[in-house]
Amino acid sequence: MNSLRRALMQAWVGQRAQDRGLAMALWPISAVFGALVWLRRALYRLGGFKQHVLPVPVLVVGNVLVGGVGKTPIVMALVQHLTHQGWRVGVLSRGYGRLPNSDKKQPDIRPVLPDSAAQDVGDEPLLIARNCQVPVWVGSNRAAAGLALLKQHPDVDVLVCDDGLQHWLLARDLELCVFDERGVGNGCLLPAGPLREPWPRSAWRHPVTRRDVPMWVVQTSGQTPPGAFTVRRELATFARQADGTQRSLQSWVNTPVQALAGIAKPEVFFDMLRAQGLQLAHTQALPDHADVRGLTLNLAWGDVLCTEKDAVKLWAQHPQAWAVPLLTELPSALLQAIDTALPSTKNPKLSSPHGH
Repeated sequence: MNSLRRALMQAWVGQRAQDRGLAMALWPISAVFGALVWLRRALYRLGGFKQHVLPVPVLVVGNVLVGGVGKTPIVMALVQHLTHQGWRVGVLSRGYGRLPNSDKKQPDIRPVLPDSAAQDVGDEPLLIARNCQVPVWVGSNRAAAGLALLKQHPDVDVLVCDDGLQHWLLARDLELCVFDERGVGNGCLLPAGPLREPWPRSAWRHPVTRRDVPMWVVQTSGQTPPGAFTVRRELATFARQADGTQRSLQSWVNTPVQALAGIAKPEVFFDMLRAQGLQLAHTQALPDHADVRGLTLNLAWGDVLCTEKDAVKLWAQHPQAWAVPLLTELPSALLQAIDTALPSTKNPKLSSPHGH
């Protein structure tokens, strides 16, 4: 499975003849996938499928590329900004990687509390709940999760959805589309390429709502295309343990340490640690959203440094692990554009032709 995944990812961005050959072989499947995407959009646009409109503004942060592009740190930075601006923010998420309800008759919706278990709510929603201290709910149906959140927290006046650009069931007022260094790859839809939907979108209307929903393109790494915003990311100068103990990264400069990361691109985290002057005696790259409950750590390699996303899972068994925060700074021009657009969404909902 891993070798197939590597071959696909290489085909999506590679320039070799064999890469192009694999993409071309998969193109007929992509054509079928594209037709299904077009049909689904059309059914929403024509009213065959109804979008659910929530009574507060909804800002969706998502991506058209398959795989991780760094959305969650952007969501947290956005939540913190909106909170500072006086908004009472709630967050919605699918809760990818969590265990399903044992009772299939119960709705797949639940709140995320700071002491929730990652396997019950997902690692990224738990990270958001702990770091941002705002209401967070997860559910495969984000509209239903939003209604549940608002019922429990009626003071919330704006919702941020972490991932959900293609979750058309949820009407939205604003969108952020996040890209990384891959750009659009070879420009093909899955599985011949990395795209979940055709890109670029129509410049004159939203593909589902028959009106222009403001969208901003955000680049987390690689070359930023014209009109997109560059996000600044860097590691904090400190790490913390489960009990809140902090330690400067510089205190490890002359001491070998080990690093662990279960994110989309573990090597990026390892390289950022090395750039701080740290000597990594051992690195352990885990799959994104990996279950670490059975993981054993060999402390002979030195102290364990990990990402905050890994720490919300790792600390349950290994509270001595050190989490290194990733600081994410959104461009002021982007934040100003969002601030300008948000107040107008307090008027009667326009996110859907079926709004009320």
